[in-house]
Amino acid sequence: MLPFVESLLRQVTPTIVLDIAITALFIYSIFSLIRGTRAVTLVAGVSVLLGIYALAQLLGLRLFTQILQAGAFVGVFALVVVFQPELRRALERLGRVGTLGWLLGPHVEGTGAHVAAEVAKAAAAMSREGHGALMVLERATGLEEIAETGVMIHADVTAELLRTIFTPRAPLHDGAVIIRRDSVLAAGALLPLSEMHLSERFGTRHRAALGITEDSDAVAVVVSEENHQMSVVERARIVRVPTEAQLERALVALLEPLDAGSTLGARLSRRRVFRLPIAERLRLARHRGTKVRQTPRDGSPPAAATAPDDASGGRQ
Repeated sequence: MLPFVESLLRQVTPTIVLDIAITALFIYSIFSLIRGTRAVTLVAGVSVLLGIYALAQLLGLRLFTQILQAGAFVGVFALVVVFQPELRRALERLGRVGTLGWLLGPHVEGTGAHVAAEVAKAAAAMSREGHGALMVLERATGLEEIAETGVMIHADVTAELLRTIFTPRAPLHDGAVIIRRDSVLAAGALLPLSEMHLSERFGTRHRAALGITEDSDAVAVVVSEENHQMSVVERARIVRVPTEAQLERALVALLEPLDAGSTLGARLSRRRVFRLPIAERLRLARHRGTKVRQTPRDGSPPAAATAPDDASGGRQ
């Protein structure tokens, strides 16, 4: 056994190790990209077809094998169409890495904390009042095309402005607010609806929030008109946030950029935190005691749902 192990170790070169590491990272990236989307079911279906093809070759089923081979040519083009959202997300991620915007881009100290405080304050107030809302916070992926479907505003982010926009029967309440850095870019914007199969019933606002986070790295905050619950949506995952304080901490962890004096190690460390599921970031934010600007809170639970269902119609 020992001579075999020694001969095996002699064959291991730095090139082979690098090759294995890159391949493993590539496979992990693919599964990370499609996790939680309908592509998982499609990949399972393709795997079943490959298994059937291998079994047909093993049993010598020549006619059936030729049929599968002929269908494979059409299947390649079909896969490009079916996996179009996932391919788009992958290319966008490669583009963000290629530009190194996360490393070299300008940072405005305190912007994330201010926006988080104002959005959380507005969401908590609308939750108590039973008003539905959908707020999308832009990060690295530009949302200019989405913003142009609504009304351009270019105003400072304040809780009062957000509450005014989402006042029932207001001209711009039926749509999404797009927030870029510390300004409200647009209101009444139309978002793509997610086609993901959900295990529980969600309204149009939640599906729109899932849709925009599937296509970009944006963060969405949803206030349900039906049950008054606040949710944070990121990377096509919905996490309910019961209190204003927890919502503010979660948004700070997602939005607050590092100041210009931060070290490279600190930037890379924060980037690793950004890859964690949002529920894990909430837990880390609570344990680290993230310092954020406090706003008055009455601590009362949301009122009973009396507003109409937010899935009953409308654009958002």
